[in-house]
Amino acid sequence: MTLLQQGKRDRLWVKRFASRAALGVAAAHDVAAHLRQLLSTQDAVRMVFAAAPSQNEFLAALIAENDIDWSRIHAFHMDEYIGLDRAAPQRFGQFLCQHLFDAVRPGEVHLIPYEGEPAAICADYSQKLHAAPIDVVCLGIGENGHLAFNDPPVADFNDPFTVKAVQLDAACRQQQVNDGCFATLDAVPTQAVTLTIPALMSGARLFCMVPGASKRAAVNATLNDELSTACPATRLRQHPHCTLYTDSEACAEVTFD
Repeated sequence: MTLLQQGKRDRLWVKRFASRAALGVAAAHDVAAHLRQLLSTQDAVRMVFAAAPSQNEFLAALIAENDIDWSRIHAFHMDEYIGLDRAAPQRFGQFLCQHLFDAVRPGEVHLIPYEGEPAAICADYSQKLHAAPIDVVCLGIGENGHLAFNDPPVADFNDPFTVKAVQLDAACRQQQVNDGCFATLDAVPTQAVTLTIPALMSGARLFCMVPGASKRAAVNATLNDELSTACPATRLRQHPHCTLYTDSEACAEVTFD
């Protein structure tokens, strides 16, 4: 694992690697170590996952980690499209089943429903999240700086909701095309359900994996812009226990505090 730099921006710990492969292995190693520590002192661990191609290397490396008692891990995810068919491969719940859950078999998997009335979906999933504290959140950052589907137009650092339905902005929907998830912009849903920023920030420990040249502007804004919903990911700099894992394509040399 070629670690190029590490240091802090405000409260955010930043680790910059030579490649996305090295980033994924390092992040998985750190997440696995944290899970083992938690499982040594508590009966279960509740954790939230992001579903995106940017997470592929991390998820693959996490599967390869040994000695994690997944039967005591209760898994959630942070967003889901509204309106996709059951068999649609772009559904985030399906993505996580294919890239993680089917391999490691968590003791509980709570998928956000892909059909139904959005207000009822949000209320039900909020209730599940409120049942106990969230121990770990594994997330990414969007090209527009979003966290989950909290795009700049709908992001709220003091959101009163835990889960809400949102309209996806054009930059967010274009990212789904850029990532190869959809063939055209018109095919990308315009609505989704998302955990809010306060819900994500309530996690006791955050691990944020952001590789690739397409994320360069977002990472730069996250580290250097004023704290603002213009770049929702700037909020990560205020979390007491968050690590950003990035690579040389996504992040130029960083000036740390």
